[in-house]
Amino acid sequence: MGTVTIGVSIAVPEPHGSQLQERRAGFGDAAAHGIPTHVTLLPPTEVEDTDLPAVEQHLGEVAAAGRPFPMRLSGTGTFRPLSPVVYVRVVEGAEACTWLQTQVRDASGPLARELNFPYHPHVTVAHGIAEEAMDRAFEELAGYEAQWPCAGFALYEQGSDGVWRKLREFAFGGSVVPPQAGAPVGDTTLPTR
Repeated sequence: MGTVTIGVSIAVPEPHGSQLQERRAGFGDAAAHGIPTHVTLLPPTEVEDTDLPAVEQHLGEVAAAGRPFPMRLSGTGTFRPLSPVVYVRVVEGAEACTWLQTQVRDASGPLARELNFPYHPHVTVAHGIAEEAMDRAFEELAGYEAQWPCAGFALYEQGSDGVWRKLREFAFGGSVVPPQAGAPVGDTTLPTR
């Protein structure tokens, strides 16, 4: 028995994921190649390795209750001076990400936890590097754009080498329908005609 460090995130698909990972490395972020490009749903969390089956079951239930949604990234933002992070903004899909992370961390599930900061979906492109490099990341990616249909999320484990590796993917179970006015995010009810 022991503990493992896990995280849950939405992967940024190719070619966007590799492009942003290479840019992050180019800004001097040494962790870039050990962290797949993603939008976090559950930050690094230590759990007992014997709890992983319950975690996977819980995540499967969260995914089954979700439905695919459009994701769009555009421009940059920063958490400085509170936290040394520059990121690409999630401008479409943020509400769905917020709903998902709330479900993942639900108090009744195995991943209940408080966050150090209010949840803000984003894609990190620079973290903990020189201020000049952070400024460069902010400026050079200000015009960045990417979009894709988000169809699920994944569970990752951080190895002893600091590299994050995918353990399992979870596809959404809901139907692909456009958001309905007044329907809560994540609602899988199909509209009637």
